[in-house]
Amino acid sequence: MERTHISRIAGELNISNNQVTATVALLDDDATVPFIARYRKEATGSLDEVAITSIRDRIGQLRDLDKRRVAIFKSLEDRDLLTDELKARLEAAESMAELEDIYLPFRPKRRTRAAIARERGLEPLAQLLFVQDEIDLWAEAESFVDPEKDVPTADDALAGARDIIAEWINEDSDARARMRKFYANEGILRSIMISDKETAGAKFSDYFDWQELIATAPSHRVLAMRRGEAEGILSMHITPDEEKALAILDEIFVISDNPASQQVALAVRDSYKRLLSPAMETEIRSESRRRADEEAIRVFAENLRELLMAPSLGRKNVLALDPGFRTGCKLVCLDKQGGLQYNTTIQPHASDAERHNAASEVKALCQKYKINVIAIGNGTAGRETEAFVRELGLPEHVLIEMVNEAGASVYSASEVAREEFPKYDVTVRGAVSIGRRLMDPLAELVKIDPKSIGVGQYQHDVDQSALKQGLDDTVISCVNAVGVEVNTASKQLLTYVSGLGPTLAQNIVDFRAEHGPFKSRAVFKKVLRLGPKAFEQAAGFMRIAGAANPLDHSAVHPESYSVVKAMAGDNGCTVGQLMEDESVRGRISLKQYVTEKIGLPTLKDIMDELAKPGRDPRKEFEAFQFEETVKTIEDLKVGMTLPGIVTNVAAFGAFVDIGVHQDGLVHISELADRFVKDPSEVVKVRQKVRVTVLSVDMERNRISLSMRKKRPEQV
Repeated sequence: MERTHISRIAGELNISNNQVTATVALLDDDATVPFIARYRKEATGSLDEVAITSIRDRIGQLRDLDKRRVAIFKSLEDRDLLTDELKARLEAAESMAELEDIYLPFRPKRRTRAAIARERGLEPLAQLLFVQDEIDLWAEAESFVDPEKDVPTADDALAGARDIIAEWINEDSDARARMRKFYANEGILRSIMISDKETAGAKFSDYFDWQELIATAPSHRVLAMRRGEAEGILSMHITPDEEKALAILDEIFVISDNPASQQVALAVRDSYKRLLSPAMETEIRSESRRRADEEAIRVFAENLRELLMAPSLGRKNVLALDPGFRTGCKLVCLDKQGGLQYNTTIQPHASDAERHNAASEVKALCQKYKINVIAIGNGTAGRETEAFVRELGLPEHVLIEMVNEAGASVYSASEVAREEFPKYDVTVRGAVSIGRRLMDPLAELVKIDPKSIGVGQYQHDVDQSALKQGLDDTVISCVNAVGVEVNTASKQLLTYVSGLGPTLAQNIVDFRAEHGPFKSRAVFKKVLRLGPKAFEQAAGFMRIAGAANPLDHSAVHPESYSVVKAMAGDNGCTVGQLMEDESVRGRISLKQYVTEKIGLPTLKDIMDELAKPGRDPRKEFEAFQFEETVKTIEDLKVGMTLPGIVTNVAAFGAFVDIGVHQDGLVHISELADRFVKDPSEVVKVRQKVRVTVLSVDMERNRISLSMRKKRPEQV
């Protein structure tokens, strides 16, 4: 079956069988997606992470299908039911639904109405009716009357026979396939409010009386209705037009026009209402949930990627403030490595005297710790604290930045934070997190469960296993794309490096603590349990600043060091000189260094890396400032144009922080002057935008925004 799967995946992804075969072999050998994409381009034909992940997931699905097929074979063999014809049909099944449809008539059953009818000896009558020849219906039915078998009348005999026919109809694979397609294309998703739930379910009011085609229902609406159903507010069903459904079944099973056919038609209606329709609704609900989950997870993962790959401030001395009114602002000073130097609490929003003291202290600390940037959390009192800091008259070189603090409180109370700062309380840890996520968003945010970062929707409603896989894939991709400075990286950051995981990450940290900073990549091999396979997978993504071998601070894999040395030797220079001198690199003909293991794709990557060793793929950091005169929702006026930062992208639009403690919504129809199908076509999380205020609903604390340059009335 594996060859068939390879061909099938190749066709689905429009790539060659060889590419799929090589990728599956690497995955089966425990190679990671980032490693394969970066360092095995010759084998895969330069497939990217998206294609490799698709192959990984699809081969997993098809292998699960094979496991189920084997289990069915065994069940049938054990009961002496597996014929050559049945085996061929099962082997040809291409989906789990098709496989289960074929197996359905042979599955061990509970005592159904059809089973009871068989016990009463009515199967011959059912077979007679199902053929639909001209017969004396009542005479035939009378011949099956037997009070001792609980068949007292001809009507009872016919009813039992119809029960058997209804089960045959329900178990017919062709009928199920056609009905499944009909439900998928023409099923209507309906939701209504459960009696007396109007007040309790006000947030679901849009769905109190709602219907639409399930085929086109967007993910966020399906998930919203499912949540309303789970909370006991909504009743939700997916059904197509019943007459059309019955017409499809009649076409298959009612093949004549006589008394026997009329009995079959009655059985069709019973089968549809009692058996087929509930089964198909269950399937289509499951499939619609899978699609909705898949889309929600995709959007969540894309948002998370943008957040993790946000520009890094880099190594700067940072003063971070976690704002507050009553309890004051927690202040910390961090060195260029993010180390905590000092912490205190200031009261800039209390009395004039305390405000004056706070101002003096901030200015003194900026001078003492040579502060380059002040990071201010965007929660309660954030804008007021920003205004206070901007009024201090600090030197122009001191940047002042608002930082999205979503998840900082989760981090501050976590075991990770307690390990890092065992002597400090949650307020200090939260302020440190705010400062560090400005310095390096990726390094800090990997310490927090992605679901706490605030860039997903209905994240607790979707399949949690699929969500974890999708988010883990995203974090792993981002961490390895950027690379990790192994001598300063936290255990949490190292955990996501290709080939490592929690145990090896901890072992690296322990080794570093005992022996000091790593001097070269070769030393990784001395780490407890970090064997050849883990070294192969991880080494290229771990960097050592200031290493004697400059390649140790690049993305060039140690397995390719020899070819770089050969290039340098052939040009009469050192590896360091080769990296520094563009003219020397320009003279190199890559074709002469092609071997069985290293081809042109890898050689081109090596040359790019030599030009910019350890390059950071993230964009340059740019300062941002909200509108100074707008600090609360009360300051907003319709028609205002304001700067903002996208905080979340959903299927129906984007949420934008405009500095008033409540994000505004740019509906998908307001994202651009053109038609937009997917909001991610236009905006990304952390993108800086300008928006116009369309409306402000003080009562519901809702802000409606637009990014359109022309209003409809102007077009």
